[in-house]
Formats: sequence, C-alpha cells, structure tokens
Amino acid sequence: MTDDLPPPPASEHGPLRRGLLAILRAVITVFVILDEFLRPLYRPLLRRLAELRIMRRLEETVAALPPPLVLLALAIPFAIAEPLKLFGLLLFARGQFWAGLVVTAFAHLMSFVFVERIYHAGRDKLLSYRWFAWIMGQIVRVRDNVLGRVRATAAYALAMRARDAARNWWRTMRA
Repeated sequence: MTDDLPPPPASEHGPLRRGLLAILRAVITVFVILDEFLRPLYRPLLRRLAELRIMRRLEETVAALPPPLVLLALAIPFAIAEPLKLFGLLLFARGQFWAGLVVTAFAHLMSFVFVERIYHAGRDKLLSYRWFAWIMGQIVRVRDNVLGRVRATAAYALAMRARDAARNWWRTMRA
C-alpha cells in the first residue's frame, strides 16, 4: 500500500542553498531578538533626542522644503550612515571589536536620529514620488514578512519569555 503514495516533493533548492538560507534565517532571528531586547534601552533615548529644539527645527525645515530637496536631505545622511554600518562590520570581521562597535553604534545613531527624523518630516513629499512609494512599499512588505516568520519561531518565543521574566525581575528589584 505504501507504493501508492506519491514520492515526497523534490526540494527546489540544493543543500548548499538550503544551508545558506538556514544561516541567514538564524542571523536575522538573532538580530530581531537583539532588537527586541535592546529597544527598551534605545527608544526612550531616541524619543528624547527627537524632542530637542534642534531636532524639531530640523523637522520643520525639512517639512518646508520642496520634494527634491527633501529627497536630497534624506540621501545625504543615508549615504554616510549606510557605508559606515558596513565599515563597522568590516572592523568586527578584522577582530577590531571596540572600533567596530563605536563605528556601528555611531552609524545606527545617525540613522535613527537623522535619517528617521528627516523621513518622518518629509514622508508625504517623499511618497509623492511613485518610485519612492513603490520602494518603501516593497521594504515594508519584506520587513513584515521577515518579522512574521521570525516571530513564529520557537527561538523568538523563548527569547520573549526570557525578556519578560527579566523585566519582571527588574521591576521587583526596583520596588
């Protein structure tokens, strides 16, 4: 009777590709979990920075710009921060941990503070470019897909239980 069963479907990917995809999924899962753990530390800092008078003025200035200048205002810090992130990874790969950490932290801070605030202030004008709106739609779609997959893993559930336990422990220690 087992001869009547169809053979299992052949894998679309070879073992090397499956292995590389598994490594990529593991790395992404680790980064998402790290973000979940570190968010309570950096989000209040970013909120405070956004409330500074200089940041509010920056946002007001960007919001008053025409769309091409908003795009340029976004492109400049983006073009600086993203290569710095890669450079930080290169420093990590070369074994220069502290230099890599400083460069990576600075690049992420620059992204969070300037790129995010400029995007927020000029979002409507930026999205008036069809090509930009399409790219952002694709980025959001991929991000949501990846986050959904990561959040469905047992590793994520375990990490969130550990995070919640650590939070509860910290709250009881402070009380």
